[in-house]
Amino acid sequence: MTVLGVELQHPWYLLAALAVIPAVWWAHRAAGRVVYSSVGALPRAATWRTRLAWLPELLIAIAILALAVALAGPREGQRDSRVRTEGIAIAMVIDLSSSMRALDLSERDRERTRLDAVKEVFEQFVLGGDGLRGRPDDAIGLVSFARYADTRSPLTIDHANLVAAARALELVTEEQEDGTAVGEGLALAVERLAEAPTRSKVAIVLTDGVSNAGEIAPLAAAELARDAGVRVYTVGAGTNGMAPIRVADPFTGGERLRSVRVEIDEQTLRAIAERAGGAYCRATDGDGLRRVYQEIDRLERSAIDEVKFFEYDQHYGWFVALAMAAVAAALLLRGTVLRRLP
Repeated sequence: MTVLGVELQHPWYLLAALAVIPAVWWAHRAAGRVVYSSVGALPRAATWRTRLAWLPELLIAIAILALAVALAGPREGQRDSRVRTEGIAIAMVIDLSSSMRALDLSERDRERTRLDAVKEVFEQFVLGGDGLRGRPDDAIGLVSFARYADTRSPLTIDHANLVAAARALELVTEEQEDGTAVGEGLALAVERLAEAPTRSKVAIVLTDGVSNAGEIAPLAAAELARDAGVRVYTVGAGTNGMAPIRVADPFTGGERLRSVRVEIDEQTLRAIAERAGGAYCRATDGDGLRRVYQEIDRLERSAIDEVKFFEYDQHYGWFVALAMAAVAAALLLRGTVLRRLP
């Protein structure tokens, strides 16, 4: 039973408040009165003592009511407590090769590269927003790759720092670092996920190209994932064919738009996902990328039953103290300024 946000653990003890009626009656009829044959002999002027003669009875009634509430067990759950469940471990693997500079995932009123779009939707995937619920109970890590793979954030539930690491991602600028080593990125993600104590482990590999670098073949990395119990979702981001990209203009020193040919190896990405128990998804625009994450978000939810533990602030002590104070005040008044004669 909840009253004004305070839960009563044993509400049936409130029936003890009915004891107020006989207790007040008994206190009112208690000895201490002088019997007269006629009240005409008594002074008619009322004094402050006669006006307050009922106060001890009122204090006794307050004491009984306070004890009844105390027996009912008033308590309040802590407002800042949040129920946690056992989450899953997720490694996000993001391509930083130069082809991620393409602008085909831009919005109507805002130009953005493929990497910009991926970072925005990843942040919503982690924190929630724009149709995504967030992953507050999951340990999430971040791996990037181009020609080489690198861990940008270990698996963590400190999602503020994780998002900060994602925002700091930048495309490779050195030609010797450019390339698309899908196998290297996935293998590093599997290595990081192997350290996680959770039973459910997922890697999401996002790329916009064809694997053309690295010592570990994509399908070999998929075998590693399968053996480690890691499900792999692969995402092909962007269009096949021609895509706009900003390049430096050697004559003006500024930038200009140019169409370049891009290609996504969907066959390999699909084979990776099938081998590692996941699925392949394709995103050709910003909304499509968000839908991909929504689908993964829906599929990868912990199936473990929630066990809820609440911490309570117990308030019965205040009512016990009030009852004791009221009884003490009633006895003090009845024995001193409001005493009865004889």
